[in-house]
Amino acid sequence: MSTIIYHNPRCSKSRQTLQLLEEKGIQPEIIEYLKKAPSKTELESVLSMLNMEPRALMRKGETIYKELSLKDDTLSNEQLISAMLEHPILIERPIVLTNGKAALGRPPENVLDIL
Repeated sequence: MSTIIYHNPRCSKSRQTLQLLEEKGIQPEIIEYLKKAPSKTELESVLSMLNMEPRALMRKGETIYKELSLKDDTLSNEQLISAMLEHPILIERPIVLTNGKAALGRPPENVLDIL
């Protein structure tokens, strides 16, 4: 089974998580999601595997989060997912997928639970 990491090389947690995987002998498929955003189906699948609502996977400190008023409780999950697809910087990282499971690498050690 292959392992995938949704990675941002500029993020220290993302780099630490990738290093942790490599130390375990895992060479994951690296998806730089800021360059190649996930599809709607992929993002919905990741949310399902993480058992998370879209807002829980959003980077609330990002300027675009405030600019788009994404804190608004009346927004639907569909609207939040659309915002994440249009602005992938909003997606929290890193996300590791393996063995039909997913983990958010915050902290990086979280991914050990699914290996």
